[in-house]
Amino acid sequence: MNNLLELKGQFQHQNNPKGFGPANLPQGSSVSAEHIGSLKKDLQSIYDRWSKNTLIGGALISAHYTRVVAKSNRIKYLFVETSTDNANDAIRGARFEEREESINHIFTYFISLNALRESIRRLSICEDVVMNQFNGFITSDDIANLHKHKNYHRKDLARTNFIGTVIDCYYVRNFAIDEDISELGEPAIVTLYRTKYKTKELLERLGIRSLETGMLDETTVLLNPDQLQILKEKAPYLIAMEVRDFAKLTLEDLESERSQQGITIPHPTNEPIIGVIDTLFSEDVYFREWVEFENMIDPSIPVVDKDYRHGTEVTSIIVDGPSFNPDLNDGCGRFRVKHFGVATHDRFSSFSVLKSIRMAVAANRDIKVWNLSLGSSMEIHQNFISPEAAELDKIQSEYDVIFIVAGTNKAPERKEKMRIGTPADSINSIVVNSVTRDGKPASYTRVGPVLSFFHKPDVSYYGGDEQNGIRVCTPLGEAIVSGTSFAAPWIARKMAYLIHYIGMSREVAKALLIDSAAAWDRKDDSTHSIGYGIVPIKISDILKTKNDEIRFFMNGTIDKYETYTYSIPVPSFMEKFPYFARATLCYFPRCSRNQGVDYTDTEMDIHFGRVREGKKGPEIKSINNNNQDVDGHHLYEGPARLLYRKWDNIKHISETVSPRARAKEKYGAGLWGLSIKIKERLSYASDKDMQFGVVITLKEMNGINRIDDFIKLCMIRGWIVNQIDVDTRVDIYAKAEENIELE
Repeated sequence: MNNLLELKGQFQHQNNPKGFGPANLPQGSSVSAEHIGSLKKDLQSIYDRWSKNTLIGGALISAHYTRVVAKSNRIKYLFVETSTDNANDAIRGARFEEREESINHIFTYFISLNALRESIRRLSICEDVVMNQFNGFITSDDIANLHKHKNYHRKDLARTNFIGTVIDCYYVRNFAIDEDISELGEPAIVTLYRTKYKTKELLERLGIRSLETGMLDETTVLLNPDQLQILKEKAPYLIAMEVRDFAKLTLEDLESERSQQGITIPHPTNEPIIGVIDTLFSEDVYFREWVEFENMIDPSIPVVDKDYRHGTEVTSIIVDGPSFNPDLNDGCGRFRVKHFGVATHDRFSSFSVLKSIRMAVAANRDIKVWNLSLGSSMEIHQNFISPEAAELDKIQSEYDVIFIVAGTNKAPERKEKMRIGTPADSINSIVVNSVTRDGKPASYTRVGPVLSFFHKPDVSYYGGDEQNGIRVCTPLGEAIVSGTSFAAPWIARKMAYLIHYIGMSREVAKALLIDSAAAWDRKDDSTHSIGYGIVPIKISDILKTKNDEIRFFMNGTIDKYETYTYSIPVPSFMEKFPYFARATLCYFPRCSRNQGVDYTDTEMDIHFGRVREGKKGPEIKSINNNNQDVDGHHLYEGPARLLYRKWDNIKHISETVSPRARAKEKYGAGLWGLSIKIKERLSYASDKDMQFGVVITLKEMNGINRIDDFIKLCMIRGWIVNQIDVDTRVDIYAKAEENIELE
């Protein structure tokens, strides 16, 4: 077996060298004066309504687009008053709608009435020009001629604004005021669109008061049924999203074989600590010395014996799971736990749980891995992230931690497919589903995707089934259980091992787990039930590879448009590269829940492959033929998301292992390269110095071990190569955690 390698070296950084050419419609397309006039009528009707309703100090408008649009194709010249305004800043929400076998964007904007009047004026002029100067239709060729010959003579609208407004019209089907018509009938967490006035002020003007303890953030509030009814009667257009506050927990599906067998455990020393967010923990168990328990449930809420069961079972796996599940002995040892009880066994308030989680993480900055095996029995919404998941994503972006989240369970009587429940829609977390011992989805499996796009779950593990359950410790003794609740803790153990003992960043540790689960036969197919694959049981199978494989990882920081290296020296044979290759990139972006389906703020695009000489210097021939941002190639937003996972915070690219494959051509000096390019969805940079982790695996086609050659070539090229020796890393951790007493 070959050791995992760490490569340390100098990445290069550069700003985006490309400029944008003259704005135009897609080649061969056109816009009619009739369509422009229809959009003008939409806005005129919307203006008539908002000019009489001054509650929000402006206008909320939904633009229904004709497709899934890239940031560059969103509205730019409408919804602005002056040339310094940015229409993208006016976006308050985004969602998808399905129309005639296609999925299209809907963006909701908040603009001033002045900007709305200016938009109507521009559309009126454009309609007139297209009708009279272009015979009712303006084409991409007509716009190219306008750029070239400047034969445009209107003084009331500049040529650039005319062209830009026409292009805006091409991508928009219609404008409307959308209103929330759903009925929950119970306490709800409601997110309002951000307008001119603060949420609290708006609600008080509607007669909704007593919100001091009910604000989750500046636009999200907890409302009781009466308050929600008032809001829906007086201002349904303000509601961006709403979910029930009280959710029924989906816990284990099967439990049997209780006993009172005795078991012993040594005293804890300096083992890493994993945080657990769950139901209460019983201190009447044999491993209580390994657990620090904090009860965060309101003292006025009564608790019963059953409220201690689930949390105790989950924590027992994290502390000592291999002792009573020897077939799942991962080689990670034991872990200490800090356990936070935030819910009872049947229902919980999302609002209170969210506040408890943030408090727990903020007060325990030394804990890097958190296990959350609570989930809702209700399905996630298809057009927005749940408040629980959004808060987890926000916490992970702010605090350099990672949550391992159970994929939630389907009720035994439910036979049809069921979407996962909150908070398993958290994008930054590792969401874990359960499989049987033969690698099939468990009977209680629920499925993704999230927001019609993001792969969830991320990975799967063994959570028990009717034939082979998971043994756990309960307040009453041993039990056999099953559920995603009991798959997630095993992944939490592995993450903690990689971060604390091996010293990996969370980005690399996450990438390594996903890469090891995907291997050469990734499972992230259309069923969205297993994720990228099943994580290996043994930690050694994650930290070592077969003799015909070279696996290495790299850390980096993005602070400019592109971070790259063209100097990865891969051993060749007879002037060829006899390898299959794969790479996994992970990063933790900031996310904006109020952006709806356009949830992640930052995109990292990975190119990995052989370096060759291009028309403008060295370029990377990526193993997945990624041609985004490559000169001479244009790719629409929809295909970019489908083919290259644009806007996903996990990128896994892999070649297919085939006996018919042939060695690759060697270009020039025979180097390989890695390039990561960053894009921001919002008009301002959401994060600077964002960390990323990349895991790369090369498989020799003829079964030959070339790792020693690779290490030598890397050292010649100035790379620092560290072999990950597990025993050495564990010894280093133990020494670093020793308490030294000074005499």
